[in-house]
Amino acid sequence: MDAAIIHPSAVVEPGAKLGAGVRIGALCYIGSDVEIGDGTVFGPHCSVHGPTTIGRDNHFHGHCAIGGDPQDKKYTGERVELVIGDRNTFREFVTINRGTGSGGGITRIGNDNWLLAYTHVAHDCVVGDHCVFSNNATLAGHVSVGDHVILSGFAGIHQFCRIGAHAFVGMGAFVNGDVPPFVMVAQDGYGRPRGINSEGLKRRGFDAERIAAIKRAYRALYLGSASLEEARGKLVELADGSADVRALLEFIDAGERPLLR
Repeated sequence: MDAAIIHPSAVVEPGAKLGAGVRIGALCYIGSDVEIGDGTVFGPHCSVHGPTTIGRDNHFHGHCAIGGDPQDKKYTGERVELVIGDRNTFREFVTINRGTGSGGGITRIGNDNWLLAYTHVAHDCVVGDHCVFSNNATLAGHVSVGDHVILSGFAGIHQFCRIGAHAFVGMGAFVNGDVPPFVMVAQDGYGRPRGINSEGLKRRGFDAERIAAIKRAYRALYLGSASLEEARGKLVELADGSADVRALLEFIDAGERPLLR
């Protein structure tokens, strides 16, 4: 098998162990107490601090920060670890911390997981296999995640919670209790329209007449009990005298998702 390929600008400390076919990208840092399995790839600007053990055929995209000290005030420098399995994908700016002495000492990531951009896995977490964490999903400390779990974008899991196998946590949901296997969790309410952005429009040069026309369109669309089709009919009338209302109507007509109302 091929020897490791290290970009000239990367820093690999003495004592680091690199398997066959490992690739270290530009401006990476690999600490002395780090072991990396065969075929694992690091994009530019990644850092790996130890003690950390990484399996084979993982792919770390740019700016991942792996194996950093736990973000816990009780941590006093004791030897704690991060262990990562095989064939995982870590997208840009993923952060994973090592364990704490009082929490078991090890953070673990299993095999065949996808952790998308800006995902954070805190100290002492245990993540199973075949999970997908979408952008900005966050695990606080001591969280346990089973196999085949999906965390949607901006989901947040409170410390010490457990997420059972095959569970699904929806976009923006904050979880502060255990989620049983096979269960789907969604936040109770999505954002709802609360008027027009009149201050922003003023700053961009919209005069009082234009803003008044947009307000009339908003009232037709969102205030009262009219159906969407009825509200659209009113917008057609208002659009005769306002290019802004015409743009609003065109936006509605071009939609493939339900209109937020």
